[in-house]
Amino acid sequence: MARIRNVFEIIELYGHDENFEPQCSPEFSPTTAPAGSKQKIDILAERIQRGMPLWHPEDSTESSAVMVADDD
Repeated sequence: MARIRNVFEIIELYGHDENFEPQCSPEFSPTTAPAGSKQKIDILAERIQRGMPLWHPEDSTESSAVMVADDD
């Protein structure tokens, strides 16, 4: 059986994601991208496609609005 790479493949195979376990690797690192930013969304999409957990415990939780206000 081929290795399941991401949650989409397991849903396609079994019709649900109950058996999917995201894989952590050295590439799974935190991001400083602001919450809700296009950069953060792109990072989350890449994590899903690579079979990684969606959220890293050290990801920034600041929104882009707060980060812009802090720069003033």
